[in-house]
Amino acid sequence: MQNVLFLCTGNSSRSIMAEAILGRVGQGRFRAFSAGSLTVSQPNPWAIQLLEKFGYQICRLRSKNWSEFNHPGSPKMDHIITVCDHTAGENCPIWPGNPAIAHWGIADPAAEVGDDKDMQLAFLTAYAQLSDRIGRFVSLPIESMSNDDLRAAMREIASYSGNTEDRD
Repeated sequence: MQNVLFLCTGNSSRSIMAEAILGRVGQGRFRAFSAGSLTVSQPNPWAIQLLEKFGYQICRLRSKNWSEFNHPGSPKMDHIITVCDHTAGENCPIWPGNPAIAHWGIADPAAEVGDDKDMQLAFLTAYAQLSDRIGRFVSLPIESMSNDDLRAAMREIASYSGNTEDRD
């Protein structure tokens, strides 16, 4: 079982959705977690509404600080994926072991300004991009890949589906 931690600043939208998606599609191979550097009090209602609509169990989803996963006794992370550009630039804690770390920038749907349809579209877009990338991730033959090959594959996955980083 591989442990995957999705990081974002507030742990309210993108990382929460990623935790739910991987929790469903990675059953048996992956355990999904999410956290943030500056957590908010609760997950974004738009994210929760979308996940409920798609039949996800949301009762265990909550905003968590990344310090919950960086102390003795916490699960050892095999993979750490940042999903917002702000967190990717922060000084992250030193994680025990040698987790494969990647940045998969996804535009913040909570930053959308508009009516209900605009908000729904922003969250659906982020959900679709995360689903695509997570689907690519779980299809990797991780158990037989070298650490370098795995890191390269995780970086390549970042280039798909709405990458927010500037590329030449």
